[in-house]
Amino acid sequence: MSASLLTEDSAGLDGLSVWPGSTTRLPHGHLSVGGVSLAEVADRFDTPAYVLDEDEIRARCRMYRAAFPQADVVYAAKAFLSRAMVRWIHEEGLGLDVCSAGELELAVTAGFPPERVVLHGNAKTPRDIELGLRLGVGRIVVDSPSEVARIAALTGLPGRQKVMVRVVPGVAAGGHEKIRTGTDGQKFGLSLTDGSAQHAIARVLGQPQLELTGLHCHIGSQITEVKPYLVAVRRMVGLMARVRESHGVTFPELDLGGGHGVAYRPGEPALDVTALARRLNAELATSCAAAGLPVPRLAVEPGRAIAAPAGVALYRVLAVKHTGGKVFVAVDGGMSDNPRPALYGARYAPRLIGRATGAEPVTATVVGRHCEAGDVLADDVPLPGDVRPGDLIAVPVAGAYQVSMASAYNLVGRPPVVAVHGGAARLLVRRETQEDFRRRDVGV
Repeated sequence: MSASLLTEDSAGLDGLSVWPGSTTRLPHGHLSVGGVSLAEVADRFDTPAYVLDEDEIRARCRMYRAAFPQADVVYAAKAFLSRAMVRWIHEEGLGLDVCSAGELELAVTAGFPPERVVLHGNAKTPRDIELGLRLGVGRIVVDSPSEVARIAALTGLPGRQKVMVRVVPGVAAGGHEKIRTGTDGQKFGLSLTDGSAQHAIARVLGQPQLELTGLHCHIGSQITEVKPYLVAVRRMVGLMARVRESHGVTFPELDLGGGHGVAYRPGEPALDVTALARRLNAELATSCAAAGLPVPRLAVEPGRAIAAPAGVALYRVLAVKHTGGKVFVAVDGGMSDNPRPALYGARYAPRLIGRATGAEPVTATVVGRHCEAGDVLADDVPLPGDVRPGDLIAVPVAGAYQVSMASAYNLVGRPPVVAVHGGAARLLVRRETQEDFRRRDVGV
């Protein structure tokens, strides 16, 4: 098991506990990941750039498979997706959760079996549904009443599509209000409290083209405690018992979504996946026994917990400014390649790499190059007092919800993604260029 899969180790003494397990100190302040010097990656591929450790991805997939041997582990593609990632996930035996025709098409054309795909989305387009049906996705998660008739009509007779109903179980969990999805008053799912979930279940059961295999819920993201998941299990099993009483139907599947939290900075908590699996299985067995139900097959959907700790973002310092009693370190990326600090107040632990320094640390704010005061990558973090233009800054835990949420703000091209493995680096996703922008802009 890689070092970064542990809650703490000796690397934590100097801030490397949240880095990929393959991270190694090199002379003169250099670091390597996957046997490759990060400074060499920056020189070869330029900056900003994202580095993804293939071995860390695979180790985390295997950790989940070991923790949930009798469950379906489904990787949430929204965290990060590329053709290489599709291959790694496939080879490690995970399923795939997609939210659009774009994610689905990339996955299937890269060789992923469509029957192991779960299609999500609170507002699926006709193309999303049509492509899912045509390619033969394993499950479609119903997120609104209107989808029931739409999926059934597009399936047609004598077709039969397996579906699940996404339930809002009334559980508040997650690291920020914008990523809490288990309570009423947000856009996802069908409420347990107002009866809309029960109504949708009845509608699905009335459609001969649809096979309702079970229920789905997702209570939030960046959750670091097990207890909210246990509450969700009890409420979902309670609903399953009521469905059996009302319709005589017993569901064989229960998908509890993902949202498993990781540590972005040394000392922060992370969800203990092994403890989660043990306590979920125990709670599910107890709740089902009390309700007189057979135990359904469980599914979980980790995304961040697999991708985030495997990624490192690399930036070049462009300017250092002392103003208003603060030190601003401006780099050549920013909110266009990582909007999370602006969206959620996400906190990171950037590190100077590529040269040795004995300078005392100063409290600095790492900012981007974009025309927004909120373009801040890391606020009030320790950096060497002699940080200067040309230095390299590396930010760990950068593998999820950064490249996947990147934009073309100020027409700054999105960074490349570079995989490292066994001492070699290779390009997975090339840098977006000015030529790409010119080709898309077809009007005069």
